[in-house]
Amino acid sequence: MTSTRLARTALVILALSMTAVAARAAPPLAPLPPIPEPPDNRTTRAKVELGKLLFFDARLSGDASVSCADCHHPTQGWGIAEPISRGYPGAVHWRNSHTAVNTAYLAKLFWQGDAGSLEAQAEAAATGAVAGNGANDVMEARLRQTPDYIRMFREAFGTVLPQINDAWYAIAAFEREALTQKDSPLDRYLKGDKRALSASALKGKQLFEGKAGCLECHNGPLLTDQKFYNLGVPRPKEFEETGLNQVTVRWQFYQKGSREQMYRDGKDDAGLFFSTARVKDAGKFRTAPLRYIKFTAPYMHAGQFLTLEEVVDFYDQGGGENEFTKRFGNKAKALKPLKLAKDEKEALVAFLEELSGEEIRMTPPQVPKYGVASDVPGLTQAKAKRIGLETYLSTTGRK
Repeated sequence: MTSTRLARTALVILALSMTAVAARAAPPLAPLPPIPEPPDNRTTRAKVELGKLLFFDARLSGDASVSCADCHHPTQGWGIAEPISRGYPGAVHWRNSHTAVNTAYLAKLFWQGDAGSLEAQAEAAATGAVAGNGANDVMEARLRQTPDYIRMFREAFGTVLPQINDAWYAIAAFEREALTQKDSPLDRYLKGDKRALSASALKGKQLFEGKAGCLECHNGPLLTDQKFYNLGVPRPKEFEETGLNQVTVRWQFYQKGSREQMYRDGKDDAGLFFSTARVKDAGKFRTAPLRYIKFTAPYMHAGQFLTLEEVVDFYDQGGGENEFTKRFGNKAKALKPLKLAKDEKEALVAFLEELSGEEIRMTPPQVPKYGVASDVPGLTQAKAKRIGLETYLSTTGRK
């Protein structure tokens, strides 16, 4: 083989390898697969019914006033239609609430990705200091003072009395079963129905996968690579204008052990830095999934943009700058001015809206009332324990 042919062969191999790397880096868009279930929390009807009640029940918070649904409301995209999520009474949060829709597929939950499962996310939200602020033992006691819950936990988990960890498992089962949207126009299109997307959305899809470069980070079935980037998103005005927001942001710097200068002078949310303590991660947040996005405004980690048009304009300008991009030069390298025409921006928005499918609607259920279990008044502690053990053995089939 001549040197020229060798060189050409080498170039072909290099091009193929680069194509393979690019393909691995940016998986194509795909329909959602079957809902994953952890082996220790298989979905059952009893768990789902119990989890639905618990999702809407404020017992699972510090002062019994805040439920999962207060920050993930069914009429607000299963998030909250405010830039900054509400917090525990007397406080406010410092970030926007993610939608709970399709979170069953995520391996990294929260903007920092610091929960690895729906079960872990439920507990973290209910016990977080500026979220639910609940104490596990108190919340468990409330469940045990609710006869309907005693019965439902027994049916779902086979326990004599409710266990707080099982509450998180039930909520996770409900979210997997009820808050999954798999029948969007995009899903139907990718499965072969070429009329599922409008002409404008098809043009937007082509831009999404090509000129606009969205696919580099928003790829695969969930339209997220679940990686972390600093996009230079601007500081939310709430951080500067609202006292409670300033308290919460400053508390976050302190509670996560930030360096003194960052604690005293930092004004932007440091994001992933709070988990890793690496300056290169300052201001980075997990790529947001784009499914159900039509119903989940406002957008970005602190709701900085109210419309999808604003989001597209932000990316068209090549992102922005914040204190961390300026200090550490860690702005996402993929960002660059796109120079999109007006009709191209409109097509991108049309495609994004058609990712969402039908809105998932649900009437909040009536949660059970407190009461006294009918089979325990007047019993001695020893007799109550014996009856409880006998009930447990009979309901679980054990001897």
